[in-house]
Amino acid sequence: MSDHNHVHGEHCNHDHDHEHDHEHEMAVLTLTDENGAEVEMILAQTFDVDGKEYAVLLERDNPEADGLILRLEEENEEVALYQIEDEEEWNRVEAAFNEMIENE
Repeated sequence: MSDHNHVHGEHCNHDHDHEHDHEHEMAVLTLTDENGAEVEMILAQTFDVDGKEYAVLLERDNPEADGLILRLEEENEEVALYQIEDEEEWNRVEAAFNEMIENE
């Protein structure tokens, strides 16, 4: 996946096509993989670690596949997603995520 992806929501003052599932609203994001192909991802959940917010994304067409955990940052009133490059940060995030899953 690319290092930087912008996520636009319904209140971002841009025109976007978006899908509605009225029984269960879910955020669908389109990311570009390393080969340039677009992949629709579902925002499964967010969580905080050390004051930073992270997103768990699952492939929309293959929710059983391994998901992604990306760091969320707000930039100019938009949300941007970043890969976690730092190994120590990744270890903290992975441990927090695993603990969260075990407690559910």
